[in-house]
Amino acid sequence: MAQQTKCRKKTEARREAILDAALEEFAAKGYAGARMEDIARRAGVAKGTLYLHFGDKEGLFRAIAEPVVDQFKAMFRRVQEDFHQLSEEEQRADMGQYTARHQEEMLDYIYDHFDVFRLLLDGAHGTRFSCFLDELVDIEVEYTYKYMEVIGCESVKSGLVTEEFIHIIVTAYFNGMFEVVRHNMDRAAAHRYVKMLNRYHMAGFSTVFDPQS
Repeated sequence: MAQQTKCRKKTEARREAILDAALEEFAAKGYAGARMEDIARRAGVAKGTLYLHFGDKEGLFRAIAEPVVDQFKAMFRRVQEDFHQLSEEEQRADMGQYTARHQEEMLDYIYDHFDVFRLLLDGAHGTRFSCFLDELVDIEVEYTYKYMEVIGCESVKSGLVTEEFIHIIVTAYFNGMFEVVRHNMDRAAAHRYVKMLNRYHMAGFSTVFDPQS
């Protein structure tokens, strides 16, 4: 039993060393430019060990990105679903504050996995994770429409405000939010930035609720 535990720990340590080396290599060269032999050299293992543990380069990238992406998207959907369970009155009264509170929670998750998110933004081209931001935008658009249906938003009912327009402003918001990663801001500065961005975004949403004003 002790020998099995020792072997398991050794395997886990090797796997972590490979993932750390792969993250460094992908961050430096992007997915397309990274090579398995260079990752193996960084990790201090034979190239065959990478294939044994992860299958191929795509599998190695997925092992880094997928757990973080899946948890973040699950967190984001939970926030949206919890809000949608509130009554119409509660949604109207709390929308701005609710968004701000949970935006901080999401930002802390991003900073807890900062290097992975930076990789997702700038080094994931050629992988399915290059659409990460688009997937977040789609979720936000879906639940923004649900909110506007709940409150009976006339500009949407009349067709004056279209899904295309909502998609544009939500995309702008998420790109702005993730600029804190691209600019390598520290956590405290990022929280200040995103608070200001959130206030700006909420004020701008008045053009959706009353586009003629």
